[in-house]
Amino acid sequence: MKNFSALLFAVLLVVSCSSTDDSTSEQKEGTNKTSNLQGSGDSANEILSNNTYSKLALEIVYVEGFRPNDASLANFTDFINDITFKNEITTTYKQVSSPNEEDLTIEEIAKLETDNRTVYNTDDTLAIYIYFADAPSNNDDKETNSVTLGAVYRNTSMVIYESTIKDLAAKSALVSETSVETATLQHELGHLMGLVNLGTEMVHPHEGETTNDDGETVGSNHCNVEDCLMNAKLEFGAGMKKMLIASKNGLPTLDAECLADLKANGGR
Repeated sequence: MKNFSALLFAVLLVVSCSSTDDSTSEQKEGTNKTSNLQGSGDSANEILSNNTYSKLALEIVYVEGFRPNDASLANFTDFINDITFKNEITTTYKQVSSPNEEDLTIEEIAKLETDNRTVYNTDDTLAIYIYFADAPSNNDDKETNSVTLGAVYRNTSMVIYESTIKDLAAKSALVSETSVETATLQHELGHLMGLVNLGTEMVHPHEGETTNDDGETVGSNHCNVEDCLMNAKLEFGAGMKKMLIASKNGLPTLDAECLADLKANGGR
């Protein structure tokens, strides 16, 4: 696996907690979508445990030319098996046309989900929708070279900005596209599982802090433990590079605090 040295961009892994609950589109061809239209982190226990759903269905929707690497999805499935009690994981792929946008807002991504998603929760199966986009986030900042790799915006929905991942990896032969994809997928799933303090209660305080638009200090929904997969340093390329080089190019993992939180909420 290639290492992450010489990352040239700041990397921002965003948790979008804005509500995109669309009650007018709860029904689609007889499918009840209500259980998939909740807030980020609301289905943490349902993802982790078998109390409600014993199976997991992943729907991978991607723009032509932006399908994720098979190795990344294999790593992702292994991660789910290690963390949750799901008895079965299935994956379906759907190629869609490009929305032909220069960048994408979370609201636009939610609309694309309404148009493209076909797999929803059933009696024994929880469904997670992952959209691999061909356009970057509208939150990217060219002046500071900060770019967004992924975001969660509902309880079973995430977006991966695949064009940004490909651009980042193409900047250096030392950057592995599979590694960036894997780390982003696992980080965003961590948020869907309620980390950090986003639907899964903390066994011990370990949430980092950030400043909101009003200048107030608030929780960051990221872990303050050094080198954790959910640590805020993953928001920036320099921090990610340092973490992965220090671990000899291994992927970041969940620290003991995050693992304890997940276990207390129904995980392994």
